[in-house]
Amino acid sequence: MDMERSRVAEILGEFRGRRVAILGDLMLDKYVWGRVDRISPEAPVPVVEIYDETARFGGAANVAENVASLGAVASVVGVVGDDAPGEYLLESLLARGVDVSRVARLSGRPTTVKTRIIAHGQQVVRADREDASDVEGEDGERVLDGLRSAVSEADVLIVSDYGKGVVTGPSVSEGIRCAREGGKLICVDPKESHFWSYVGVTAITPNQNEAGNAVGIRIRNEETLDRAGRELLTRLEAECVVITRGEDGMTLFMADGSKQHLPTVAREVYDVTGAGDTVVSVLAVALAAGASMVEAAVLANHAAGVVIREVGTASVKPEDIRELFDEVAEERGRG
Repeated sequence: MDMERSRVAEILGEFRGRRVAILGDLMLDKYVWGRVDRISPEAPVPVVEIYDETARFGGAANVAENVASLGAVASVVGVVGDDAPGEYLLESLLARGVDVSRVARLSGRPTTVKTRIIAHGQQVVRADREDASDVEGEDGERVLDGLRSAVSEADVLIVSDYGKGVVTGPSVSEGIRCAREGGKLICVDPKESHFWSYVGVTAITPNQNEAGNAVGIRIRNEETLDRAGRELLTRLEAECVVITRGEDGMTLFMADGSKQHLPTVAREVYDVTGAGDTVVSVLAVALAAGASMVEAAVLANHAAGVVIREVGTASVKPEDIRELFDEVAEERGRG
């Protein structure tokens, strides 16, 4: 689908001030950068000479940063540990304008940290520090209280499920209930373990593997993609299923029976990490801003085309989306 530049500008101009509640797993992505010149004499593994370390938001934290970067008001609901990574996450999100007042700090449970060691542009190893058990009991009640409050003030609820314990049966049920009663939109970036808890949501954005596994169909071609998408749409009773397909873009299946494929608009693909976070963020904010489902998906597809140019997770601004639209339009004009 082609969109007029004036319509793109109109929708992007409505992003500012839209209120988004985000329920999900807050994570910190650490990157250790180095070079390899030799193999260890102790074991057949490379010795990485480290020259830099960086940290970025992961999971629901990346969604929250993307929402804030778009100009919307982001309020995140989740947990972190009572530790240095948790403190860093909260301070960094707050500095970017994200409301973290509904994030519970839990003693005895570490903040989820994924550490990637990268040499010469290639990931050598990843080390995870986490407790992925469900957040229950009094801690679970703190999450539910924060969720009710956040949804009551929001235009749209995003569920960012990374399987780290915040998105549970009770939190999903309560989030959907509160959103429905308040007439709010619901957009979900799912994990397979909770797939069938999302009946009746506005939009759900599984990747191709998640979509196929959920319905027991190995997606190999357009025919199997179509079967999987339509079965998900029927069983979830959603308004839209958006299957993200990495370098192949995304495909929309809508409740009226229509289907729309959006090829990727990225010029270079360096890293698809976090692209799903960007897709669900832009989709949700665009729908809250009055875009149609297809228009929101087109904007989300262009936003994904921006972030996969970079290594690691990244956020996108409205001007980034507009610039890529202009680039694509100019190339088509020359063609």
